[in-house]
Amino acid sequence: MPGRSMPKKGDEVGRHTKTLQWLLLGGAVYFLAIAAVHMLRIKVPFLFFYFSIPSYGYQDRIISFLAFGWSVFLFTAAKDPVKNNDLVKAILVAGVGALFGLHVINTVTDFRALSPAVHPRVFRIESGVVTLYVIALLVFYFFSRKEEFRK
Repeated sequence: MPGRSMPKKGDEVGRHTKTLQWLLLGGAVYFLAIAAVHMLRIKVPFLFFYFSIPSYGYQDRIISFLAFGWSVFLFTAAKDPVKNNDLVKAILVAGVGALFGLHVINTVTDFRALSPAVHPRVFRIESGVVTLYVIALLVFYFFSRKEEFRK
C-alpha cells in the first residue's frame, strides 16, 4: 500500500503482549463499570463487592472515584504495556495488595452477624474471579517481558 511501510523487526507486538493489552483493557472497562455502579449506588454482584452488606452513600462514592482511578491506570497501561512497563508493575503490586486485603476481609469478617441474609460464599467467589484475573495479568506480564527480550 502506498504511504505505508512494513513494520521493522521488533516493532510488531507479540501475542503475549497483545493478550496482556486486552487483559489490561478489560480491567479498565471492569473498573469503570464498578465506578459507575458505586456512584449510582446500584448494587450489582461482581461489580459491587459485598453487595448484600448495607453501606453509606459516601462510602460508595469514595469507592467510585478510587475505582475510576484504577480504570484510568489500567487503560493507560493497556495503550502500550511495553512502554508503560513501570505502570504495569505498579498495577500488579497494587493488585496483589488489594487481593490480600480482600482475602483478609473474607477470612476475618463475620458477615452472618451483619445479616442472616448475607451469603459470604458469593464474596469468596468474587474474590476468586479477581484472583484469577490478577494471576492472568502476572503470567502474561512475564511472558510479554520474555517476548520483548527475544527481539
